[in-house]
Amino acid sequence: MAVQAFIGIGSNLADPVAQVRRAIDRLDQLPETSRRAASRLYRNPPMGPADQPDYVNAVAELETALPPQALLAALQGLEADAGRDRDGRRWGARPLDLDLLVYGDREIDEAALTVPHPGLASRAFVLHPLAEIAPALSVPGLGTAAGLAARVSADDLVAVE
Repeated sequence: MAVQAFIGIGSNLADPVAQVRRAIDRLDQLPETSRRAASRLYRNPPMGPADQPDYVNAVAELETALPPQALLAALQGLEADAGRDRDGRRWGARPLDLDLLVYGDREIDEAALTVPHPGLASRAFVLHPLAEIAPALSVPGLGTAAGLAARVSADDLVAVE
């Protein structure tokens, strides 16, 4: 049975605009998965250390029959293919970052996976693209995408396209 899932996409290395666009296309090639929508791309300052390039971010909507853990593994495979090295550093520069934001109406709290994504409710670079493609989406335990986006400033977001 297919589930609606939302993926946060970000990059700040190796031509970030091209990395994000390529990732959006590759999401549609995952097994048992089809891309339903993708937001515009947005440039924003990095979260964490300021001595790194700005990020380019977007959100994609998928319909998938993959279980959440298998979807996460597939996303991490795409990151590795793009040159991401999971060295344990948080919020550092990276060629590609893919986050499973929402997986249907599920709330998951496991060592390797938390859904909805724990930072979702406070990150403009996630909420505004999410609300752009799915404003009425009910994020489990948090509210609608549009309602959440209205609570965070989009002042640092600049549309790329």
